Amino acid sequence: MQLSFHFPTPLQTSRWGWLSQRPRLSSETLTALLCAYFVLFCNAGFWHGALSGRPFWAWQSWLFTLAVGLALLGLHFALLAPWVNRWSAKPLLATAVLASAAASYFTQRYQVYFDTSMLRNLLKTDVREASELFNWGLLTHLLAYGALPLLLLWRVQLRPAPVLRATLRRLAWVLAALLLSAGAILLVFQDFSSLMRNHKALRHLITPGNLIVSTLRVAAAESALPSGPKLPVGTDAQLGASWRSRSKPAVLVVVVGETARAANWGLNGYARPTTPELAKLPIINFPAVSACGTNTEVSLPCMFSPYGRHDYDERAIRQHESLLHVLQHAKLGVLWRDNQSGCKGVCSDLPLEQLDAAKDPALCEGEHCLDEILLKDLDARIAASPGSLVIVLHQLGNHGPAYYRRYPASQRVFTPTCDTAELRDCTREQIVNSYDNALRYTDHLLAQTIQLLGAQTSHDAALIYVSDHGESLGENGVFLHGLPRAIAPTQQTQVPMLMWLSPGYQQSFALRADCLARQAHKPISHDYLFHTVLGMLDVQSSVYARDYDLSADCRS
Repeated sequence: MQLSFHFPTPLQTSRWGWLSQRPRLSSETLTALLCAYFVLFCNAGFWHGALSGRPFWAWQSWLFTLAVGLALLGLHFALLAPWVNRWSAKPLLATAVLASAAASYFTQRYQVYFDTSMLRNLLKTDVREASELFNWGLLTHLLAYGALPLLLLWRVQLRPAPVLRATLRRLAWVLAALLLSAGAILLVFQDFSSLMRNHKALRHLITPGNLIVSTLRVAAAESALPSGPKLPVGTDAQLGASWRSRSKPAVLVVVVGETARAANWGLNGYARPTTPELAKLPIINFPAVSACGTNTEVSLPCMFSPYGRHDYDERAIRQHESLLHVLQHAKLGVLWRDNQSGCKGVCSDLPLEQLDAAKDPALCEGEHCLDEILLKDLDARIAASPGSLVIVLHQLGNHGPAYYRRYPASQRVFTPTCDTAELRDCTREQIVNSYDNALRYTDHLLAQTIQLLGAQTSHDAALIYVSDHGESLGENGVFLHGLPRAIAPTQQTQVPMLMWLSPGYQQSFALRADCLARQAHKPISHDYLFHTVLGMLDVQSSVYARDYDLSADCRS
């Protein structure tokens, strides 16, 4: 008998030979492996907060880390496994991998917390805004954090099983995962409950659980909203006695700023001259104003709602009409002019002019326009209006991270600047310089608007400016905005606000500007906008609250 032996050739032992291996796993095993990956690699922000201050060599620290890690593994498995089967596993888990990698990037880079309001803000952001967040840093992070798990998903073969058996097995796995989580938490319950009680916002850093839970909550809230028109507000609104003796119509312009923070507002005492043009005008500055939220999706509907922050009810705010509808009920003309991502429901079924895609070579480049586009033909629109009207100008303002794109070259006063949306490539000085230049452009825009209104002979004119929320510029390592309001720094919640009243407006509405100026330094919030506008226009309605009207004590 002749024996023969076969040895693999060099080609067969090629370093790429491992690619021919395709492991066979159940969908539950695959899900568990990826959940372990999420816990270990996509939760740096959570682990940093949870382990802060704990001695590295203490056995209690290691026990806490192991127990919490196992609990997170079990909870993530329980969240994902019910949706995973032989057919859905790969696309669903691939989506979870990419979403977790992206979330970890923004958490690590900008300390973003993915709570419900941030998810809603993210889902409602238009393509042009979102495109500024896509850069080489994000792409590199996605490759570093997503390549290996995606490769596993591509190569693995899922074991087939009868539907009933697979379902029962999945339920058993989920039950085991929940028991694992419960048992792990019980080991360190006192320590863990204290952490969650004192640092509630940490739960918004647990990835991808934060994305899954917040997305489900947003979907549930959206589905609960009634279809059709918004519920009416202030249908009894009517013009007050001062309107009977008017000699000319009135126009009130409300400029809604974007991402302007009070700390860098020159009129508030900031060391830099970020408001040089407004400083020369007879405006009334309000230096202590608190925003309703830390992102546009929350603040914009809130500030135009009678509920406000003092009686905050997100569902009610989104279901009901806004201040603009109340003004329309009073037979005033209303118009929303937008240079951003829309009015977030505030101007629903009302006249809207979306100007951010205007083709004006002097003011627009690519998919963005400078905010002066909001003033284009505005004087003619006002002069042509036979009646009184309220116009809202919604700025692009200081929307980050591409601050350098928010102002023209003439406003590039503070240098050197950060001329990229990738903030890590810039020093903090460059970032602040670009941000302050954008504020100077807002100063210029407001001064131009006041000049335009002051030149009106057909209408008595007034202006209110207030920003929707502030911005972090690297303080304590935090950038941009959108932190849960309970833990947000003042840089994200304190915003600039001002008023300007023409002499004709003051006289016709019997408003005393000196009286308003004396009230300007008291702490106020976005809640005052709704009722102050009604008061300044002498609109009477049952939804009006005198305590929130800054003009209430200043009208003769």
